[in-house]
Amino acid sequence: MGDVLETDEGFAMYIISDQVCYIKEIYIKPECRTQKKASDIANSIEAIAREKGCLKLLGTVIPSAKTSTASLKVLLAYNFRLQSSQNDLIWFEKDI
Repeated sequence: MGDVLETDEGFAMYIISDQVCYIKEIYIKPECRTQKKASDIANSIEAIAREKGCLKLLGTVIPSAKTSTASLKVLLAYNFRLQSSQNDLIWFEKDI
């Protein structure tokens, strides 16, 4: 399941469990994508996760997806680092 954080510019789905927050998906409306709105949403989720005692954020990219290059850029710009890769799924993590 998880939680959803919604703004006028987009939304994110995330799951908090065992001191880890997994940001499952972030969607930003096309007209807002050059305005750092994904970072704003990620900052809000990071604050929520920190309040709940989380120590790490996790994110994933599916390399075969049409938007994978943009997703990789966003995660790397937000200081995530590669954790692992298996079966068309790349996992990233960030200490908080």
